[in-house]
Amino acid sequence: MAAPRTAQPGVMSRRLTFLFAVAAGAAIGNLYWAQPILGLIADDLGAATATVGWLVTATQIGYAVGVLLLVPLGDVLDRRRFVPVLLLTSAAALLLCALAPSTGMLLLALGVLGVTTVSGQVLTPLAGDLAGDAHRGQVVGVVGSGTLTGILASRTISGFVADAAEWRAIFALAAVVAVLLAVLLYRAIPPLAPRTRMPYPALIASVGAVVMRDRAVRWTLLLAATGFAVFSLLWTALTFLLSGPPFEYPVPVIGLFGLAGLAGAVAVQHAGRLHDRGWSLPATGAAWVLAVGAFVGAAFAGRSALLLVIVIVVVDVVLQAQALLNRARLFALSDEARSRLNTALGTANFVGGAVGSAAATTLWSAGGWTAVTMAGTALCCFALTVWALGRRGPLVIRHGLADRPEASA
Repeated sequence: MAAPRTAQPGVMSRRLTFLFAVAAGAAIGNLYWAQPILGLIADDLGAATATVGWLVTATQIGYAVGVLLLVPLGDVLDRRRFVPVLLLTSAAALLLCALAPSTGMLLLALGVLGVTTVSGQVLTPLAGDLAGDAHRGQVVGVVGSGTLTGILASRTISGFVADAAEWRAIFALAAVVAVLLAVLLYRAIPPLAPRTRMPYPALIASVGAVVMRDRAVRWTLLLAATGFAVFSLLWTALTFLLSGPPFEYPVPVIGLFGLAGLAGAVAVQHAGRLHDRGWSLPATGAAWVLAVGAFVGAAFAGRSALLLVIVIVVVDVVLQAQALLNRARLFALSDEARSRLNTALGTANFVGGAVGSAAATTLWSAGGWTAVTMAGTALCCFALTVWALGRRGPLVIRHGLADRPEASA
């Protein structure tokens, strides 16, 4: 049956939701192929460990730029065409990574990859548009679980592929997957009229306007950026910890630790249901309380693989749950500006992620695992304070909807 010219909310079938989740996970996974194989890249290209640590940072900075400059177009373009184009351009960038002859060229190629691999940030608000109001949190949660799975599984896959072939093979394989997903999504996404029409400069400027006019948005973005900084801090430092004494694990084993974080994918789906039931704010606060406890425990886990696995599970569950709740609350604030709200959220997330990965590299050189866990604890306490102050102020969010006086803007 031919799709209607303009699809209406409620058309997100389970099959389409699953495809969105896979595509979003594959897109964001491109940011993390290099993370568990930094040692192999350093050996092959003759670079210092501290130098290759910036490869992850460069990708995340590029991603923040791509989210800021490209994702707002989701509100004004035909996303049935736009998403496949993004996937094909990221495939080209992945091939550049696979062929990079030096650290400098790889740094540049990964930056380009970060800019272009933003299709997941277009698919997530699109899923919100296509889902009915009663199930929006659940649908966004499933797509969000795909994103988290991509972040974590990419490390495991990267480690095994690099061990079986070489580090360049993972980028070539990811390019093939991106092309395949571009074809599938072009066939699967129903027509959906743009939410608004405006010139590109005005569109980009309106992202800032959306943020500045609403205190609920600014408060949520600060929590989101802090959460992603903590997430990136932990995972970047884990690579250094597990590859050195006392563990000295090979790359495939380091990648397997990413599987421990997949528990967060399940938590994200349940967090979506919490949002649909109106429990978003208290669940966010509870998540940050648990994150503080997890990082305190992480300080004692630097020599125990079992304790590290427990820390990874807890941190991933709580951070990804609060991230989904942040996104669902933002999507409930506006129908016509979801891509721009997601732009603001994605930019905040990956600026925070870049800060977290850069901080991990610096802190590791200065004080090792102890310095990293102290910084993580401090960041979690900061986020908990922000949550408590925002909750006690004029901002109130119930069932994802903001009830706020004009003065609060």
